[in-house]
Amino acid sequence: MRTLAQAAVTFAVTNIDDLVVLALFFGRAGANGTAAMRVVAGQYLGFVAILVASVAGALGAGLLPAGAIPYLGLIPLLLGLRAAWTAWREHRSRTRVEHEAGQEPARRVGVWEVAAVTVANGGDNVGVYVPVFAVAGVEGLTVYLIVFLLGTGLWCAAGRYFATRPLIAPALAGWGHVVLPVVLVTIGLLILIDGHAFGAVGGA
Repeated sequence: MRTLAQAAVTFAVTNIDDLVVLALFFGRAGANGTAAMRVVAGQYLGFVAILVASVAGALGAGLLPAGAIPYLGLIPLLLGLRAAWTAWREHRSRTRVEHEAGQEPARRVGVWEVAAVTVANGGDNVGVYVPVFAVAGVEGLTVYLIVFLLGTGLWCAAGRYFATRPLIAPALAGWGHVVLPVVLVTIGLLILIDGHAFGAVGGA
């Protein structure tokens, strides 16, 4: 029970910010079930990649060098800039019919886009998971992996729930295309700054 509780707390604490990003992605998906499933698939794909890197690091494989982790911030930064450019361009050409039908946001949700943001946003989690996994033992590691995978599903459900609330959904539909780029760029900059990426460059 102790390991189970620790796994649940570790997942929640290290993935709070993912709820905001997921809600924004689900807001873009709208009522389109296929687009929503792409968000879920992308979230799982990205988080599984994080778990694989963490397990490999715990086993001493050194798959993800510590010095490379801060530069994962470039992924959400570039995706945020691209999303901002896309939103600006489509704002000029979007028709009222497309906007009211909610079809345009659904087309802009991609599995690999969500996965890339998940990996970049959770890149710093590898530094937390590696030592935890290393001392957990086989049984403990199994518990952590199961809880983390179940937690990812819970996070997707929560993100979808927030994105479909009467008060939240209209805000995401009307401002999601503006908020998402800001969130992605902010995440990218925070990852770069917290990882001392700029300091590393300046000191080289």
